[in-house]
Amino acid sequence: MAEILAEQVEELERRKQERLQQGGDQNQDPATQAQSQKLPKGMVIGKDGKPCRSCTSVADWMALSRRKIATDSPSSSSSSTTTSSSSAFPSAAFSSTSSTPVSSTTSKPATTSPSPAQSFLEGPLRDDCPADVEALGRSSWTLLHTISASYPEKANTTEQSEMKQFLSLFGKFYPCWICASDFQSWMTKKGNEPRVEGREGLGKWMCEAHNEVNRKLGKKEFDCTLWKERWRDGWKDGSCD
Repeated sequence: MAEILAEQVEELERRKQERLQQGGDQNQDPATQAQSQKLPKGMVIGKDGKPCRSCTSVADWMALSRRKIATDSPSSSSSSTTTSSSSAFPSAAFSSTSSTPVSSTTSKPATTSPSPAQSFLEGPLRDDCPADVEALGRSSWTLLHTISASYPEKANTTEQSEMKQFLSLFGKFYPCWICASDFQSWMTKKGNEPRVEGREGLGKWMCEAHNEVNRKLGKKEFDCTLWKERWRDGWKDGSCD
């Protein structure tokens, strides 16, 4: 659910082409118009037409920031090179003990310090930045699996109804809209409906939903017979105790 899938990006491109054929650019929504712009690979546009941080990996987000800095750099560097050394440092052009101007040939060439943005991109990534698509996905799956593990063994009618509603709303409001759309679409297919009768069924269903994403990403699937050890009881070897 969390990571951007190649199939999802292709689907967005297909929808964009359909809109172009039907009504042209003037009928496009902001997100579709923004997608027509040249953006770094992996960058996903939100429904507001702007790059979606929670839909994009931190590496791809940094690529966008670096490109912006590279685009802005020529104008800032050219302006600094057209400034003479005496005008750049007016107070240093005169001796503190004499009114005679100091020869400009003794001035050292000005050095350009990296901007705060450049320094940030070159340094280690902070751990308190907004979640990217990968961090959001890991945290979300942890939450969903843990909720499933604490679900009643036999849920009553009200609990079953509320769990269905929760999963529906979770898919609707998940910050990565393209991930949410994929999750909602998967749930509506025959055989993929949430099994909310009790803990065992919901726990295995959640594992299967996670494995669906793993398959699309080419990742190793988890053995769903071990879901209780992983998410509720801990491993039988006692390594979690």
